[in-house]
Amino acid sequence: MVYEGHDHPKDASCPNPKVVDQPEMLPSGKRTQNGKFHQAAQAFKAGRSSPERVRVYEKIKSGIWSYNGIFHLVDSWQERDDHRTVFKFRLIAVKGDDDLAEPVHIDAERRRVIPTAVKLEVWKRDGGKCRLCEAEDELHFDHIVPFSRGGTSLTAENIQLLCARHNLQKRNHIE
Repeated sequence: MVYEGHDHPKDASCPNPKVVDQPEMLPSGKRTQNGKFHQAAQAFKAGRSSPERVRVYEKIKSGIWSYNGIFHLVDSWQERDDHRTVFKFRLIAVKGDDDLAEPVHIDAERRRVIPTAVKLEVWKRDGGKCRLCEAEDELHFDHIVPFSRGGTSLTAENIQLLCARHNLQKRNHIE
């Protein structure tokens, strides 16, 4: 996954952050989040450190975020778009590296991730509500045929919205 860096904060001095270069340093001389990520990615790439682990959340729509798991930060660069210079960060999804108190496992298994297009299709189809009780909060994207039993993450037909209670009750059963 390639992630674009953080924009300059929107405020009176910067009404449109999408036309301002993404900063690496603050006026104080300290690194921004982009600068910290860039430094960490370059240290890994040069063999000076293990990859940083990053929790990744995906914005589904305004005010709705989905947790995508732990990723390793393995590369970074800057590139120019139509209006400005932005940071790009390469992240690799991993499984088995969730305990941040433990050292990084370089050979961690790849993690299954439900693609954004599938999440959006499921959200629209299920009306942003649990399919069982129509709750609108604490929603989870659930595999109808569990991933652990061979179910796919790649089609909306195998994904549904369930509230936390119903998702935890279902566990890895096929209903």
